[in-house]
Amino acid sequence: MEDIDVPQYFICPISLQIMKDPVTAITGITYDRESIEHWLFTIKNTICPVTKQPLSEDSDLTPNHTLRRLIQAWCVDNASCGVDRIPTPKSCLNKFHVLKLIKNLSHPQLQSKTIRELELLAAATERNRKHMAEAGVAKALLLFIITCFEQRRIKDGLQESLSILWLIRIPSRESKAFLIENYLIIESLTWVLGCNIDNHVTLKSHAVSVLKMLLEEATFSVLERLKPEFFDRVVGVIREKITQEGINAALKILLCACPWGRNRVMMVESGAVFELIELEWRSPEKKTTEMIFEILFHLCSCADGRAKFLRHKGGIAVVAKRILNVSPTADDRAIMILGLICKFSGTSMVIQEMSSVKAVSKLCMLLQADCSVYLKEKAREILRSHSDEWKNSPCVDNASLF
Repeated sequence: MEDIDVPQYFICPISLQIMKDPVTAITGITYDRESIEHWLFTIKNTICPVTKQPLSEDSDLTPNHTLRRLIQAWCVDNASCGVDRIPTPKSCLNKFHVLKLIKNLSHPQLQSKTIRELELLAAATERNRKHMAEAGVAKALLLFIITCFEQRRIKDGLQESLSILWLIRIPSRESKAFLIENYLIIESLTWVLGCNIDNHVTLKSHAVSVLKMLLEEATFSVLERLKPEFFDRVVGVIREKITQEGINAALKILLCACPWGRNRVMMVESGAVFELIELEWRSPEKKTTEMIFEILFHLCSCADGRAKFLRHKGGIAVVAKRILNVSPTADDRAIMILGLICKFSGTSMVIQEMSSVKAVSKLCMLLQADCSVYLKEKAREILRSHSDEWKNSPCVDNASLF
């Protein structure tokens, strides 16, 4: 195959592979459907890769049947050289077919078959997912999940429904409106996170991802109604470490709920502080660290949160260790956490621990680092607040604090 001279116009400008389903954009350039749809719907790029002209998501992609037949004929002529004939692509999904499938979901005897078909369609192409989202598949599946919850029915399409929602994503406006009308979806997904069945890792990962999509668009009234069981289950996702995507979704959920004091109290009671510190010791990702520190900052703003933080022997140590090693955002939250600890919980034992785990050294290093003036001033403020206890530390230059 490597020695065969492939006609240049058979090659997709994006994937640089032989096109299987050539389509022509409004700019006159032909691409392989999978590549250009990925470019438009996933990467969200609105510029034609070749001409650099505007190319919106709603741009028509016209099937280039003539070119496809030429490619197929060329493949047949070169079959002896190991070239496989490309199959004739299936026709694109249309909105009317999706609406029919949504209608079938209301018939119990058709539900399993319909959900399986929807899952296959969603997994096939970006174009299918776009049509499904626009037709209202997300709302129909969320209502189906609520029905599963009310009937305590774990199987029969529940896992597939969550997989489809994870694939197509829930449109933001639809998500906000649905939550206002159907708060029971929160309880339903909370219940799913507590289910233990075969392949529960995928089930919970998709469930927590769907929860994240919903709560990112939630109103204040929705976020104020969250219950202790909800936080127990979300923190349980972090504790179980199901998947990295699931963990990040759980962290995002906690971030969305943090602004409310009652939510912070429930997070602390659910063991969030301990699990976040444990997770951070193993976290290799900048994004994860930034979210963990943001949540810990909120939880340390209350007395119980600080008490839980200090009860973990590695709390101060892991925060100090990350300073100047992750990102400016992580530095900011780390300094704010240490500031809260020193100001409200700065016992003699805590101050000694900060020195022994080199948190004081890191604060001093921050004064010499290339970072914001604001951050340096916060570090200086912490050092000043306990300068009497730290004055004998070799890393503290008292003159630099004033």
